[in-house]
Amino acid sequence: MNNKNVVNFLNSFEKRKYRKETDLYIGFFGYEILNNLLGLKIQKQKKINFHKGVFYKPETIIKIRKKISIRSSVKSQKFNNFFQPTKILSPFKLNINYKKYKKIFNIFSKKIREGETYQIKICTKYKNKSQINPINFFWRLMKLNASPESFMIRDKNYSIVSCSPETLISKKGRNITTKPIAGTLRKKKNTNKSIALHYFKNNSKETKEHNMIVDMERSDLSRICKAGSVKIKKEKYVEEYKHLYHYVTSISGNLLNQSTVKNIIKSMMPGGSVIGCPKIRTLELLNQQEKEDRNIFTGSFGYIKFNSDMRFNIIIRSILNYKNFSEISAASGVVLDSAAKKEFNENFIKAKSLLELYK
Repeated sequence: MNNKNVVNFLNSFEKRKYRKETDLYIGFFGYEILNNLLGLKIQKQKKINFHKGVFYKPETIIKIRKKISIRSSVKSQKFNNFFQPTKILSPFKLNINYKKYKKIFNIFSKKIREGETYQIKICTKYKNKSQINPINFFWRLMKLNASPESFMIRDKNYSIVSCSPETLISKKGRNITTKPIAGTLRKKKNTNKSIALHYFKNNSKETKEHNMIVDMERSDLSRICKAGSVKIKKEKYVEEYKHLYHYVTSISGNLLNQSTVKNIIKSMMPGGSVIGCPKIRTLELLNQQEKEDRNIFTGSFGYIKFNSDMRFNIIIRSILNYKNFSEISAASGVVLDSAAKKEFNENFIKAKSLLELYK
């Protein structure tokens, strides 16, 4: 997928007709192509030159509820060479050290003081040479921290594994919902949802970040929804996972009649909770300082049905393996009162559970 055919792909849904459950495309938009869709140019080092986006037309859909339901347009499905072993061919290396990170951090802190941005997420990346078994990795991640927007892709020369918790777009008919997450607390023996909520509400940094992201997502929805229809469905609540608590707000709206698939994607992506705000200027600042493509990280995975219903996540907590190279990315938020060392270490904490899959 490139800049030209992504527009053609999105526009094509205005002419498609939904007849059966396999009438959809499922796949991902990478971070760089979403920037291009917004008219932003990115000049970065393309270390692995990975696909900017890939979508598939499924032949088979398996729904797992109380019973397994299968809808297929083919009689059989073959899975050749699906269970290859994992091979670690080199140790992980971090793409930028603390000295380089702090330099970028100081530049962004100055931009925050000058009012050009209010929050910005600096990405760091761990890379190694390896061949992975994505099914094994995905199964282990689900045991560790099952998340509602998790996914796995295995294709001929690449695989992606992600345990993302965040729903960026859920659209049915003319209703659209987004659930930004801004705030994470690790579980301890004496914590529960009430204690976690108290922590978030009384932590000034978490509160600032959450309020800014919620305001931005409301603004993004307002561009494609009917006036006055954008409402907070549920504000500042805690979602509990196996090892984490997340601070979440749910926002919904009724789409304008003229809002198309392309309008929705352009307005909502990339998701604000993993970029910062305001969105466009923050993206520009990130693209000036980050020297490598983010690839899948902070892009979106999901599906679009031929009736234009869709669901997309934000790709975080993810592993990309392409031509025997693995990437694990993480990003932490910088606001006015952030400390460089703490944010740099937070990126490692976020990547740690993924790095441990290789042991």
